[in-house]
This record gives sequence, structure tokens and C-alpha cells, in this order.
Amino acid sequence: MSSIKIKICGLFQEQDIDFVNEARPDYAGFVFAPSRRQISPQTAAAFRARLNSGIVPVGVFVNAPAAEINALYRNGIIAAAQLHGGESAAFMRELKSLCGIPIIQAIKSRTLESGTVCGADSGANRAGICVPEADFVLFDGDIPGTGKVFDWNLLARTETEKPWFLAGGINEQTIDKALALRPFGIDVSSGAESGGVKDRKKIIHLTAKVRAALVSE
Repeated sequence: MSSIKIKICGLFQEQDIDFVNEARPDYAGFVFAPSRRQISPQTAAAFRARLNSGIVPVGVFVNAPAAEINALYRNGIIAAAQLHGGESAAFMRELKSLCGIPIIQAIKSRTLESGTVCGADSGANRAGICVPEADFVLFDGDIPGTGKVFDWNLLARTETEKPWFLAGGINEQTIDKALALRPFGIDVSSGAESGGVKDRKKIIHLTAKVRAALVSE
């Protein structure tokens, strides 16, 4: 049996670090792309210095220069990169050659709907997800961070050889359904907030809920 991982994303206030340090999720997300949760490299460095060493800091980017991601990685601010833009395979190879950073490639729901992720079909009308340069895949809605659930039924006809995260509208009401899909990891942002800011009780509850879910090997 193995446990499902959890990532609390979009930490943007100092108190958020206290909340995740108490809850101990597997990953914490720092958003560097334009967003109400966007933080500067300087703020991220301060957050990273206070983050529990057992929590992996992930930088979230949209078409950022490879040099920017590399600098954050080399300076010990992030330990993985989550890419949400139109980053090409060549870009990911460049990034890997610079620093070898683990990459989480976001796949939007409209891509799943089109069934054209890699132009391949693995049979039984199942679309294949081909992202050889990435280490992980993250399935999300078309507009990340909005708290809206996309059609998770699309995942039933999708295959990937990569460990995959599920994001988009995961909260205390939808967490059981999300866990039933048996992803590698759960990614929560707005679902761990109240009034637009991170909620300590929600972070602790969601993390504990995921921790209790086991998957057969």
C-alpha cells in the first residue's frame, strides 16, 4: 500500500507557512506567474527559509524563461517546477540541461477533451498523454486557481505512464471523489482557503484526509 501525496498551492502570506508546517503536506506551491497569489523571488526565499525541510517547495510558472526557473532552483528556493503555459518539449529539455529540476507538466481539461495530447490512441478510446520530458503530469481545469471542477470523467479514458496529480476544485466537499480516482497526488489551492486566504483548519483537514487514503500497489 502507498499513500497519496498532497500539495497545498498558492502560499502567499507569511502565516501560510505556519499552516503547512503544522499540517505537513508533501508539497507546497509558490506561484511566480501573474495571479492574486503571485509572490516575488525574495518573498519565496523568505518562505523557503521557514518551510519545514520535509515539504518540497514547488515553483508554479507560465512561460517563464528557463534562466529564471534555474536561478530559483540553484538558489535553493524551489525543488521542482510546475509548468502551466505552452512550454515546449525543447524548453523542458533546455531546463533539464541547465539544472535537472523535476518537472510537473500541467495538462488542461480542454486538451483531454480534444484527445490530441500526443496524437495516439492506446485502444478502447483511451487517449495517451505523451510528455517524456516531464517527471509528473498534473490534470487541471482550463483556468487554474479558480476552484472549479472540470469533468473528471475525462480521466477514465486517459492514460499516462507518468505519476499524475489532480487539481481543480478540490475541497472538503469533493476530496473523497478526487481520492477515489487514485491519483499520485492531490493539488489544492482555493479549496484550502476561506475568503480568499489560506485557512488553517482546511489545510489540516484536507492533509489529514489525504494521509488516511491508501492505494494498493
